[in-house]
Amino acid sequence: MSRSEQAIFTNLCMICDGAGNILVQDRRDPDWPGICFPGGHVEPGESFVESVIREVWEETGLTIENPKLCGTKQFQTDDNERYVVFFYKTDRFSGSLKSSDEGEVFWIPRDTLANYRLSIDFEDMVRIMESDDLSEFYYYTENGDWKLKLL
Repeated sequence: MSRSEQAIFTNLCMICDGAGNILVQDRRDPDWPGICFPGGHVEPGESFVESVIREVWEETGLTIENPKLCGTKQFQTDDNERYVVFFYKTDRFSGSLKSSDEGEVFWIPRDTLANYRLSIDFEDMVRIMESDDLSEFYYYTENGDWKLKLL
């Protein structure tokens, strides 16, 4: 029996400015709207770290340095592909902030995040990114219903 499976790899990056602010994106995607962090798909043959650096630059105009892996999210798609999101964070960046077709990007105080219309499950993803005790956001099905584990 083969141990391989189809997979889709993506990323999100929490960028902190060192003064208590985080960079967020108001996503324009009708399938997953709301406030989230910048990120996107890993291209075939691309490293995970280089993909998050590229995605952040494309969506924000900022060049990040030293992104640290701080968790994952995963679930099975309707086509039985494993969808994996690598969570990164950094406080090292340069460049001028600019929005993209993906959505408007702007800085907010971290403690005001709950005041915004957030993307689905975004609060749990942030918990993983900020936790020293959690590292995985895992969706699975049980009796046809979606369940969530934070591990």
